[in-house]
Amino acid sequence: MNNTLLENGQEGSNKQSSPSKRSLAWFDDVLLLGIMALLAGCGLIYEYLLSHYAGRILGALEAAIYTMIGIMIVSMGIGAFAARKIRCAFTGFALLELIVAFCGSLAILITAAVIGFGQQLPLIIANTLGLPPDHMPDGGFIGTLQNMSEYLPYVWGVILGLMIGMEIPLIARVRQSLSEEHLMHNAGTIYGADYIGAGAGAAIWVLFMLSLDIQLAAALTASVNLLAGFVFIWRFWQQIRWAKLILVGHFVASGVLVLLAMHGPSWEQNFNNLLYKDKVVYAEATRFQQLTFTERLRGSGQAPVYSLYINGRLQFSSIDEHIYHSFLVHPTMAASARQDNVLIIGGGDGLGLKQVFKWAPKSVTLMDLDEKLVDLFREPHVNMPTHVSNAMLALNGDALNDPRVKLVYDDAFNGVDKLIKNNQKFDVIIVDLPDPSHPDLNKLYSDLFYRKLAELLSADGAMTVQSTSPYHAQKAFISVGKTIESAGFAVQQYHHNVPSFGEWGWTIATRSGLDAKARLAHDEVLPIDEDWLTPGLMKGAFEFPGNFYVDKQNIEINRIGSLQLYHYHLASWSDNQGMNLF
Repeated sequence: MNNTLLENGQEGSNKQSSPSKRSLAWFDDVLLLGIMALLAGCGLIYEYLLSHYAGRILGALEAAIYTMIGIMIVSMGIGAFAARKIRCAFTGFALLELIVAFCGSLAILITAAVIGFGQQLPLIIANTLGLPPDHMPDGGFIGTLQNMSEYLPYVWGVILGLMIGMEIPLIARVRQSLSEEHLMHNAGTIYGADYIGAGAGAAIWVLFMLSLDIQLAAALTASVNLLAGFVFIWRFWQQIRWAKLILVGHFVASGVLVLLAMHGPSWEQNFNNLLYKDKVVYAEATRFQQLTFTERLRGSGQAPVYSLYINGRLQFSSIDEHIYHSFLVHPTMAASARQDNVLIIGGGDGLGLKQVFKWAPKSVTLMDLDEKLVDLFREPHVNMPTHVSNAMLALNGDALNDPRVKLVYDDAFNGVDKLIKNNQKFDVIIVDLPDPSHPDLNKLYSDLFYRKLAELLSADGAMTVQSTSPYHAQKAFISVGKTIESAGFAVQQYHHNVPSFGEWGWTIATRSGLDAKARLAHDEVLPIDEDWLTPGLMKGAFEFPGNFYVDKQNIEINRIGSLQLYHYHLASWSDNQGMNLF
């Protein structure tokens, strides 16, 4: 009887305690699912960080983004299988977040250091041994190191992918061990949290982190991994082996993250600066691209040479930008019946605009995607050295502050639709966009885009499009011409040597009447104050080798959605412009 009473008493006690157990189980479940959602967001951001580092700093082709995502997804799958080898899910998860935080926060900095050292190693050896510049060591071990450094972001992608892939299986096992009965929807619930968290991570990247310094973004992302580890250790202290040691590791990692958040961006930038031949005097990551300004002092009373690189690719050098922009602007202006209303697409540095103003237009609309880039060439920037700001304003003649200029910040593909909707017409259209090295840029060289521009161009006007190098990317160059022709234009192409770029090309188009070459044929003098470009130089620029267009019929038009020009460009350009790489 006593036993019966005792059992009844225990049963009553269990019934009384069961609500609190259920509350605790509910709390643990919500906690674990919340951690899983946070970590899913972190995993996605790590993918973006590594791929954007390759694209922005190394100047790698933008296909790196898709390659990185593919590599990390495969690695995550392998990591999910590998998680079965971890005996204690509690200990494994706590330790895993510590390692992910370390790797995620240091990956970009270590990569920058290795690449920077690889590029400076020949100079270090030459200076140590007193070698002349033409005997600087190259190839062999040094060349191998430089080539292998290109793949470092992908190595980190594999490492982080493996560890991120372990997170879901470990969380699932922790949930299962805490449940008193089998969880029928364990996997489904965790994957739901994972997908929602990944979506939130993508939104945070686009709305917030995309405009941050990439090393600061890495440190902030790693801090979320570390926070998840702290919370997990606090709640499941009893189930974690070596809990004290792992907790100490978390505190050490916290100190490292604070240090990286404070000084990491400058350290990373100093390593990145080693990639450039000239001294980096200013660098800024905007929402859309990495901007790097360099300076080369020449002495003997000569002005310094300033260059702008966007995502590691040279955009202009002050020593010869006038050659590029003269050929971009003056043939177009001369070929048009009037020069009153001008549209410039791209050209946010104002250098082409400066040349346009020599023709005394009544109004100029300049459309560029990156407002921060334009601002750097409009007014002194608080963080840019004063002498560099003054040099940029002098270089473009303060053209961006001219009252005749209307600045439009928009993606050109959609932005021109608004101009069409307002029934605007332009006598001259100048398209000065980056090469089609990314699928997103490809649409700005498509037949559909040029059909839009045809609606904006006056019947007796002229349009010129920067068309990459006819020497290095012949198929891409010819494809640009054929694509513009398919949109209803009469097309001619021309080229000239720009020392900083090599042989460069442009495509000039008219809607009706004589083509641009015929219109320029009778010009004996330019009606502007121009001391470099002559009518003779312009006419000679239309001449190509006899067999240049022999394969023209086999080169495809870049139709919208085809990515044809992107693939031509991808096949032609294998080197990174303006950097000491490979």
